Amino acid sequence: MLGVLAAVAGAAAGAVAARAAYAAFRRRPPIGDEKTWTRTNHRGEPITLLEGPAFVAGAGAAAALTPGLSPRLRSAALLAGLGGGVLGAYDDVLGNASSKGFKGHLSALARGEVTSGAVKILGIGATGLAAAVIARGPAATRPHGGAAAGVLDTLVNGAIIAGSANLANLFDLRPGRAIKVALLAGTPLLATSLAASAASSGASRDGSPGTAVLAAIPLGAAAALLPEDLGERAMLGDAGANALGALLGLAATVRLGRTGRLVLLGTVAALTAASEKISFTKVIAANPVLNRIDMLGRRPVPPPPVVVSPTP
Repeated sequence: MLGVLAAVAGAAAGAVAARAAYAAFRRRPPIGDEKTWTRTNHRGEPITLLEGPAFVAGAGAAAALTPGLSPRLRSAALLAGLGGGVLGAYDDVLGNASSKGFKGHLSALARGEVTSGAVKILGIGATGLAAAVIARGPAATRPHGGAAAGVLDTLVNGAIIAGSANLANLFDLRPGRAIKVALLAGTPLLATSLAASAASSGASRDGSPGTAVLAAIPLGAAAALLPEDLGERAMLGDAGANALGALLGLAATVRLGRTGRLVLLGTVAALTAASEKISFTKVIAANPVLNRIDMLGRRPVPPPPVVVSPTP
């Protein structure tokens, strides 16, 4: 019961804080003015990226204040979420499209060109690893299998956090898509965390209902901002998507055992590699089930213009 109450509190805190932050940032953006955060969406219409900073601020406030998180998990969540958010905002505001994709940014870096995307990739990698170290704590050096296994586990966890941050951003190409993917992936994680918490009398592997809270906070904040996203008034951008993915990745590393984490890392790596060759949007549009989910709650896609041939 303690785990359920803590998770509900975390989701509610994330939702309320995210909505409050969004309203505040629309009045006064955190950096620059409204034009700084305005972009053109897939329809050619203006859209604000302020949803991203609102998610980061809301999830961060909830992580800092919600009971049920140990000091280690609280610190790890703040580092993963704020780190991904700040680095994503840097790319949102100062980035350029000269290089695209994971491969493109690293190729540019190999040529001696430091792109904003490369800074973000390296920075999120560093903050993801640091969050993994903090979350595991001193016991990470003495797991089953010895110190070497502990180091490997920490590296895997850091890669999951950073990889999840990047993967969430790859889905943020259509209204609501990144949040829907997060809800579909995060809800089972939350459910299993609550079940494990109840089975152990409210204590997770961390000795608290912290795993469920870690998953509930970003899900609550993201769900609260979904109407703005689906309405094509705002989008997560790199700031929000990176933070959302990083927080869910952190929750997964705390909840899953070694085998589960290796499977998750392989899945994240495979999808990231696939994104360099194929379009997620085309794959989703070609699958009736995925397309129905993708279009749920969205404005209809206008039909292509009818071209009338002149009468000879």
